[in-house]
Amino acid sequence: MSYRSSLAAVLVEVVAPAAEVTAREGRFPRAAVTALGRAGLLGLTVSPEFGGGGLGLPEAADVVARTSRVCPATAAVLASHFAAVAGVESCGGSWVRGEVAAGRHLAGLALSEGGPGDQGVEVSYGMPSSAATRFADVVALRGRKRQVVAAGEADSYLWSSRPLAGPDGLTLWVVPAQAPDLFVPARPGGGGPSGSATSTVCADPVLLPADAMLGRDGGGLDILLRTVRPWLLELRAAIGADALRSGAEDSGEKEPGADAFRPGAEGFGLGAVPRPADSLAST
Repeated sequence: MSYRSSLAAVLVEVVAPAAEVTAREGRFPRAAVTALGRAGLLGLTVSPEFGGGGLGLPEAADVVARTSRVCPATAAVLASHFAAVAGVESCGGSWVRGEVAAGRHLAGLALSEGGPGDQGVEVSYGMPSSAATRFADVVALRGRKRQVVAAGEADSYLWSSRPLAGPDGLTLWVVPAQAPDLFVPARPGGGGPSGSATSTVCADPVLLPADAMLGRDGGGLDILLRTVRPWLLELRAAIGADALRSGAEDSGEKEPGADAFRPGAEGFGLGAVPRPADSLAST
């Protein structure tokens, strides 16, 4: 069965019947996520080596666009998931890939640190305020990430911090949602379509094995610029700014800001990512 046939069945049988309640009550579409996983759609872009579909950005954007016509919240969750998985796939080796391919794992992005007054723009993208400190084979992460889609609902988050060593760049981590002292503080509003569970996630601190690092220390910006940002911009375009704005208005929350809806910026937890020329100019 093609991915489009699998998706059509999930949309008709699971997503559409719950879409109105999801939007009206702001209820996270857990049944939809479970059904998408069972149909192999969460693992659509994971390498076949790990049991995934082995497909790419065009197919992921197609899934997001078709889902958005039925339920914008589910589409927003998928967009964040596919972008996070793309970042993990670009580095390889993470345990997350097998779990995603098996349909048991929803990934999310925890990258933005901008508050409501910052219009969704990260405080300092080249140097996040989130800190990472290493003790032998354990790393302690401290920080607060805003505009996280599927906050408290995803199984892991792609998290950015300052490097362990050196003053420049940023480092990415795969943080399991069940890690002690990782929490969503009373679900403050974070914009996004109603039901997408867009909120804040805090680490106070979270202890991780050192091998939870994605790529090399200080090399996270390259992963974001080359992979995560292009995927996320394309996936957000597949949803459409109108759906995102109407979702934020329906939820009664403040939108992330006009900058979050134009190319070069992002409202799904990525913040304002500098273009390659910008990052070179800052070095």
